[in-house]
Amino acid sequence: MIRIGIIIGSTRPNRVGEGVAKWVFDQTRKRTDAEFELVDIKDFNLPLLDEAIPPAMGQYSQPHTKRWAEKIATFDAFIFVSPEYNHGTSGALKNALDFLYKEWNNKVAGFVAYGSAGGTRAVEQLRLIMAELQIATVRSQVALSLITDFENFKTFKPADYHLGNLNTLIDQIISWGTAFKNLHQESGTIATPMKKPKITEERPTGIH
Repeated sequence: MIRIGIIIGSTRPNRVGEGVAKWVFDQTRKRTDAEFELVDIKDFNLPLLDEAIPPAMGQYSQPHTKRWAEKIATFDAFIFVSPEYNHGTSGALKNALDFLYKEWNNKVAGFVAYGSAGGTRAVEQLRLIMAELQIATVRSQVALSLITDFENFKTFKPADYHLGNLNTLIDQIISWGTAFKNLHQESGTIATPMKKPKITEERPTGIH
């Protein structure tokens, strides 16, 4: 059985994303085909990326990074609950993703997003980020409108049809996540330092 982390991608005061994530988590309680855990990046107090060595090297130095890495390493797949700010995801979620590398590799993700346009543009940006982190993303997603799925833009009251989309999303994540589990466990997805290119000096012809 795989473990799936439901990650709250907003840290703003009075955020609506926490309610969305809890709605997702409540639906997963009815399932027995995977384990689910709600993960709030706000609880990890991550500053703006402060690791001197690129995360791909796997040499984390900060206590908050190590704590974040230990948590993410326990999952086989993820459901990212993301707001849309200015045609993109939140800075807090992007920052949290950037802190790590090998802990994300060879895993699976899906998206539940919200915004004036259903968070779809944030998801498109996230799919590009996931590709670089070697996370496979499923096709299905849940697009929640701030206009129709939130009363007065605050109280979360999703339309009934979103449940069908959410269940399809979870089904796909479990299917892919199960297939990917052996891949990321056997490979260990250990990052190795990149080799520096060998530089040789060549004097241009005709110049002395």
